[in-house]
Amino acid sequence: MRQKSYNGSPTVYIVPTPIGNMEDITLRALNTLKEVDVIFAEDTRVTKQLLNHYDISKKLISSHLYNENSNTNKELEYLKEGKSIAVVSDRGTPVISDPGYILVKEAVKNNYNVVCLPGATALIPALVMSGIEGPFTFYGFLNSKEGKRKQELEELKEHRFTLIFYEAPHRITKTLENILSVLGNRKGVIAREISKKYEEIIRGDIDQLLKEAKDIKGEIVLIIEGNKEEKDFSELSVLAHIDIYLKEGKTSKEAIKLVAKDRNIPKSEVYNEYHKY
Repeated sequence: MRQKSYNGSPTVYIVPTPIGNMEDITLRALNTLKEVDVIFAEDTRVTKQLLNHYDISKKLISSHLYNENSNTNKELEYLKEGKSIAVVSDRGTPVISDPGYILVKEAVKNNYNVVCLPGATALIPALVMSGIEGPFTFYGFLNSKEGKRKQELEELKEHRFTLIFYEAPHRITKTLENILSVLGNRKGVIAREISKKYEEIIRGDIDQLLKEAKDIKGEIVLIIEGNKEEKDFSELSVLAHIDIYLKEGKTSKEAIKLVAKDRNIPKSEVYNEYHKY
């Protein structure tokens, strides 16, 4: 379905809020918070501090990980009445490893507008300051259970894009140990407390980061270099080679192009081989 964002109909606004410095909020975000009829907030106490700082008075409804489902009807009722709502998390952009997805999904399902404002998020500043180049994949939080976390890392082992994770300080040492054992000793960066007074960037190989990670505090973004090993695909069939990229999430068209490049053969040859079966 094709839908114009600014057609005057009731809208769910996804509003990024400061991740540290109170000044990290756009004029548009402030105006949106003033103009909507109600704000769904991850923690109303945190959002109230922000609203008070900018002298904004607005009705707040708590909407966090554990009550998102039950809030759906409240949200839809506001929209049915022709009212617009804002969704905010404690810090940063809702939905990005924060609550908000269920509310957005239900609004889209019922053909209401959803507009996400550009704004604060920790992963982009961390990536830019990391000094690690190339395309990237944002993964969010790895599983808190070590066995499942290692399994997730095994699935990412051959991934060639820079990997971005969020991590809690009490798990950072164990996570780095798991990354070292599964992915090897790659370049990495710990970016902590982005946009706050104690912002710090720690760069080095993973074994060096492990030495620095003891007693680390604050909100952490972990940047890990992608797989840079040169692969010998000569013993793989073309189909098996394509399958490697398909498992990484590439489309068949993208996989065919990459295989042709790896093998230095025409794309048509790879295409024909793939479509034999």
